Amino acid sequence: MTAAAGACFLPAPAPNLPRRRASTSTLYPSTSSSCSWKQAPIARPGRLLPLVRRAPVAAASLEISHDKGSEMSGTNIVGQNDLLIVGPGVLGRIVAEKWQKEHPGCKVFGQTASTDHHSELANIGIIPSLKCSNISQKVPYVIFCAPPSRSDDYPGDARVATSNWSGEGSFLFTSSTALYDCSDNELCNEDCPSVPIGRSPRTDVLLNVENVVLDAGGCVLRLAGLYISSIMDICYFYNISLTWTHKIDRGAHTFWLRKGTLDSRPDHVVNQIHYEDAASLAIAIMKKRPWGQIFLGCDNEPLSRSLITIFSTSNSVVRLCKVIYCAMLSFGTDGPLGKRMENSKTRAEIGWEPKYPSFREFLGVSS
Repeated sequence: MTAAAGACFLPAPAPNLPRRRASTSTLYPSTSSSCSWKQAPIARPGRLLPLVRRAPVAAASLEISHDKGSEMSGTNIVGQNDLLIVGPGVLGRIVAEKWQKEHPGCKVFGQTASTDHHSELANIGIIPSLKCSNISQKVPYVIFCAPPSRSDDYPGDARVATSNWSGEGSFLFTSSTALYDCSDNELCNEDCPSVPIGRSPRTDVLLNVENVVLDAGGCVLRLAGLYISSIMDICYFYNISLTWTHKIDRGAHTFWLRKGTLDSRPDHVVNQIHYEDAASLAIAIMKKRPWGQIFLGCDNEPLSRSLITIFSTSNSVVRLCKVIYCAMLSFGTDGPLGKRMENSKTRAEIGWEPKYPSFREFLGVSS
C-alpha cells in the first residue's frame, strides 16, 4: 500500500437514518484494539473452497474510474444485494466469493488504498476503485475490513464508509477480540466488558471505529486470531500475487519457531478462527441485518501457545524435525495470560456454526 492509504473516501450524502440500537449483545464504551491477527498458513489436502475463476471485470463497462476523487457513476448501478468491501484483502476476497455465490448477478465493489491489486480484484469479479472514489448511489451492504495499519485516519475512513451505506441492508466492521477486558486465561464471551479508552493507542483506534459504526446503526464482529489453508490455494483462487502472499505466511507458530526463545508463557491461551469461517460468519450477520450490535467470532477451542506450535508442526512425518525443534523452544515464565473466548450467544442469535470447529481438527490432529 502507498501513501494513498492516508487519504479518505469522498463521502456520499449522509444517510438520514434513525439512530437505534436494538441489541441483545452488550454495547460497550468505544474501545480499540490492535488488529494484528495471527495467521497460520497450513498446507492441507484439498482446496480451500470449490471456486471457479471469474472473467475479468471491464472497469470501463461498469463506468468506474480509478482516478483519485472520481465518481463511480451509472444509472441504477447499485442493486438490492450489491456489496461494498472496504479493504478487500484475504478476508474480503473470501467474503466476496461467498456473497457472489449466494447472490448471483450482484455487484461487489472493492475500495483499496492503491491500485496495486486492482487487476487481481477484477479477475475475481470485484469492481475495484481507490478509496477516494465515490459511489454515486449508496450501497445496501457494506463490510469494512481494512486494517488500521493502512490508514492515517481510521475512524475517518469508517465515517466515509458509513456515509456510503444506504441503511437498507447491513454494515459490518471486523474488529478484534483484543478489545475484551479479560486476562488470566479466564472465560470471556459477548457480555464481558471492553477495555477502557486510554489504556493503549492501539486499542483506542479500534474502539473509536466501533463507536462510529455503532452510532451509524452498523454492527461489529470482533474476530479471534485468523488462520488460513494452503498459501497456494489462496494464490490460485483469489488471484493474489506471491509477492503479496508472503505476508500471509506468518502465523503465531511459525513466528515462535523462527525466534526460538520467547518472553511469553507457553500456557498463554490463544483464540482462533479460520478465515473461511470468519467470512461465513460475517455474511450470516449481514444477511440477518441486525442493528447496532457487537458479535464475537471464534472457534470455541482456545489453545495454549505451546500446543498450537506442536499441533501445527506434527501433522506430517516430513515435519518431524520441526517437532523436535519445537520441543526445544524456550518460553518465558512470567507475563500475562490470555483469555478463553466463547461465542455461543453469537452462534445462537445468528444461527451459525463454523466449518472448522477447532485448529486441532483442521490439522487432523486427534485429541
